Amino acid sequence: MREQEIEEHDTFWLYVGGLVLAIVATIVIVKHSEDEKFSLIKQQLDEEVALMNIRVLN
Repeated sequence: MREQEIEEHDTFWLYVGGLVLAIVATIVIVKHSEDEKFSLIKQQLDEEVALMNIRVLN
């Protein structure tokens, strides 16, 4: 009986580790997707800053 409880305890931590890994992978994928989605807007903002960054010589 005790041997079966130890076996179940080991698979419990395996499931917990797998769940944590799946959650982290999901967060990384969503974050990467958001970066791709807003890359065009970021590029336009960078171009606008470059155009506004002019020197006024007197």
